[in-house]
Amino acid sequence: MTDREGQDGGKAPGRRLVAVTIDEASIGRSSPDIEHERAIAIYDLLEENSFCPVGIESGPFTLHISLSDGKLVLDVKHEDGRQVVTHILSLTPFRRIVKDYFMICDSYYDAIRHATPSQIETIDMARRGLHNEGSETLRERLKDKLDFDFDTARRLFTLVSVLHWKG
Repeated sequence: MTDREGQDGGKAPGRRLVAVTIDEASIGRSSPDIEHERAIAIYDLLEENSFCPVGIESGPFTLHISLSDGKLVLDVKHEDGRQVVTHILSLTPFRRIVKDYFMICDSYYDAIRHATPSQIETIDMARRGLHNEGSETLRERLKDKLDFDFDTARRLFTLVSVLHWKG
């Protein structure tokens, strides 16, 4: 979907993603708000990230995200296209978090249009809490496979949730 060079962001240059693509067939029809979230997540992810497959010393890397048979597929390659590793994860641990996350996101987007600032803030705190929970679940599931920081996990979780929404 998106492919763009990012800045180093103060991280080790070889321990980062320089391109992220999302399998178009894996993406369901989404609301404009969700499409906007996905675009921002990819942009922010490429601007600043810390990402490296465990046991691989040199990068930078590209990441292709897709769904296959209801599972999350993370295909990591070197920048020049050489295959590094493909990880396939069950989406079951994410189902409740993503369902709740999308329900609260719908409430948040509606609140932005109609609610008071304090109501928006309350909903946004709940939304961020669920987003953090999903990010930590992703990090835990990949801890022995991929090394990435919490901010990178948050942006990746946004992309996983968009795919999961279709699944």
